[in-house]
Amino acid sequence: MVQKVYLSNYELKEALSEYLGKIEHSFLNKELLSTEEALGRVTSEAVYSKISSPFYNCSAMDGIALQSLKTIGASEKNSIILEEGKDYLVVDTGDPIPREYDCVIMVEDTVKIYKDKIQIYKSAAPWQHIRPLGEDIVENQLIVPSGHVIRPVDIGAMLAGGVNTIKVYKKPLIGIIPTGTELVDPGSSLKTGDIIDFNSRVFSAQILQYGGIPKRYGIVKDNYEILKTVLEKAVSECDIVIINAGSSAGREDYTSDVISDLGEVYIHGVSIKPGKPVVMGKVENKPVLGIPGYPVSAYFIMDKVLKVIIEGYQGKKSEKVQKLEATLSRRVMSSLKYLEFVRMKLGYVGNKLIATPLSRGAGATMSLVRADGILEIPQNVEGIEAGTKVQISLMKNIDEIKNTIVCIGSHDPILDVLSDLLHVKNPDYYLSSAHTGSMGGIMALKNGETHIAPIHLLDMESGEYNVCYINKYLKDKNIALIKVVNRIQGLMVQKGNPLSLREISDISKEGIRFVNRQRGAGTRLLLDYYLKKLNISPNDINGYEREEFTHLSVAAAVASGDVDCGLGVYSAAEMMGLDFIAVCNEEYDFAVPEEYLKMETIKELINVMKSDIFLKELDRLGGYDYSSIGKIITCNDEKLISVKEIDKDIPLKAVDKV
Repeated sequence: MVQKVYLSNYELKEALSEYLGKIEHSFLNKELLSTEEALGRVTSEAVYSKISSPFYNCSAMDGIALQSLKTIGASEKNSIILEEGKDYLVVDTGDPIPREYDCVIMVEDTVKIYKDKIQIYKSAAPWQHIRPLGEDIVENQLIVPSGHVIRPVDIGAMLAGGVNTIKVYKKPLIGIIPTGTELVDPGSSLKTGDIIDFNSRVFSAQILQYGGIPKRYGIVKDNYEILKTVLEKAVSECDIVIINAGSSAGREDYTSDVISDLGEVYIHGVSIKPGKPVVMGKVENKPVLGIPGYPVSAYFIMDKVLKVIIEGYQGKKSEKVQKLEATLSRRVMSSLKYLEFVRMKLGYVGNKLIATPLSRGAGATMSLVRADGILEIPQNVEGIEAGTKVQISLMKNIDEIKNTIVCIGSHDPILDVLSDLLHVKNPDYYLSSAHTGSMGGIMALKNGETHIAPIHLLDMESGEYNVCYINKYLKDKNIALIKVVNRIQGLMVQKGNPLSLREISDISKEGIRFVNRQRGAGTRLLLDYYLKKLNISPNDINGYEREEFTHLSVAAAVASGDVDCGLGVYSAAEMMGLDFIAVCNEEYDFAVPEEYLKMETIKELINVMKSDIFLKELDRLGGYDYSSIGKIITCNDEKLISVKEIDKDIPLKAVDKV
């Protein structure tokens, strides 16, 4: 038989780009999976909670549930005697709290004086030791974004949120065909010339690590027709097939010819070392790879080629390899013809990171085991001298690169949407939100703890939003505002508005149960503004002291019948199927230190905010005016700021469509 020559000598990036263009049509198949079985899988769409957790008010302590009014005046000198069944109910941690009760006293703070009577020496505050509905998870809250790899804690959160099945990308099934007359299975009695087939076991482990499902076939001897038959079977059963060995140009290297016989070969040979004799083809529209037999060559083709294909099947993006600068301890020579991967051992000597090359043979399996990192020597470079500073791609963890935008401040449901879309646009980027209220965001900026702070702070004197607070609390910092939306704030009431509430003053009526936002929240400041304007005392509102931390939490409390109304944004009411009584428009913006505007993550966030897909989501949610979205202004340039006068009389009526 005439010895073959390679069909191609592509650069690796060029070869991979061309090959992916031929096979990517088979990527991203989806399936519905039980949440309990989803560990390590990749979500194909964002997962939102279906129920709140807890979905009822429950006791946070072992003790007694009762009305806080019955404890007023209790002290060490003036104890109060309570009777079971009449005044209180014994509860354990997690027990539901009947609606007629509004607090729990720990059993340690009670003294039993009769079989059914206890004595207390301290008054209880409303909602003391009660976990309110939705304290952990609120219905319709984003749990994990699309393109997210599921962790054990994610499974718990999804199940707690009522999500029992999720849509994920299917794991590809990869057939592994080991070839070679000299191969024997591990555990066999060895004779001279035998080689243990460990490569296929390494491939199986790598495939599992990459997120695929391995299916290993028996060893195929160096016979063209047998290999062809096994390949046909593997292609019929699997999504991807890899053939190990026989990819070179020797007399018994049949891999390229068999793939060409049954399908097409696009690439045979790339200019890398080790790993040159790789075959990239397709049979019955399924990727088929010929992997070199030498274990180090095989490792790099698996890592640089097959891993990318498996990630493509599941909607994953390759993680950027962490690199560190190190000083080369010995001279390394290289061929001008190849991109070469040199296994390196790393160690700190004083404060300097030293890189020492390991054995470079393609069959030196232990060089992979011992390696801490890889030095890539480009083509057209003959070598690198000792003492040169080089970049090493790490194979062992030091610290992961973090690309998370920290977002602390006011809540709005659009933050969940924005977080998801940012991650979809760039899977390396995340938006992590903490809902501390607008003033919490201002303080986080003041202390240097956040990149951005969503705020909607009304100045009670001028009627302006946001700028006055930035100039007051952050005057020593250069802060810009990224304009986001004008949104509608109003009263969220139960469907049909059974209590016929019409305006904000109605919350002070006798018997109306209200739920407030936490101190420092912009919505709480807005309520206080109106109470002052209407000359209503907070003491006249039943529930003024009861606090929730998000608009969805307020909406959930109203939807459950736990309260009659709460102040919040239109979109939250719409998501929970509530009626809405408009009160005012307000400006919801992101405050950000000017230097952070240069961050790529912030630039990407602004691009996503201005994207058509995000604007369509705002239209779907309703209640938002985004005519100025993405506009950046500095807080001392008041001419660029358009402030709506909240003092103006606004017709207060139910809003069906905004």
